[in-house]
Amino acid sequence: MADSSTQVRPGGRSAKVRAAVHRAVAELLAEEDAETLTLPAVAARAGVHPTTLYRRWGSAAQLLNDVATSRFTGDLVVPDSGSLAGDLQRWLADVATDVADPDTLALMRATIGSGPAGGCACVEDRHRQLGAIIRREQDRGGTALDVETAADFLLGPLYYRAIFTPEPASADWARTLVSTYLATLRTP
Repeated sequence: MADSSTQVRPGGRSAKVRAAVHRAVAELLAEEDAETLTLPAVAARAGVHPTTLYRRWGSAAQLLNDVATSRFTGDLVVPDSGSLAGDLQRWLADVATDVADPDTLALMRATIGSGPAGGCACVEDRHRQLGAIIRREQDRGGTALDVETAADFLLGPLYYRAIFTPEPASADWARTLVSTYLATLRTP
């Protein structure tokens, strides 16, 4: 099956169908367990024929990946406070607030549960945002950081807490992650 991004046309009926289907997925996940999400159920909620969904997405997993990629792409602004600490604290607090939202959390859990690509759909743009913060710091002459290590240290605990524990990852808690991470960078 071809990648869903190559099958989506930018406007007209196609864009309306995609918006209706994405909205239907969000509504169904808010009302029911992710296991009950099927293409026919989404089609019925969106008011389209199931064949449309099978042709465009092929499976519920591919549909969830498309919805998650759309939802998590460009939804946070990368801050520019003038310092690495300020940028990371503001950004990670915004990520924590975002993943604490019940609808966002339901989408993340369903997407991750849909298969190996699901986790990538939920964090790909976060890695790009973190990379932009790190590149800006390097352009200012600051410490050269590794994006993967920073993501493991900052996003790993935040997403773990959001997805696997009943305790939400608050913005204040996220700021302490940043402070701890930056302290480890200063330790020889």
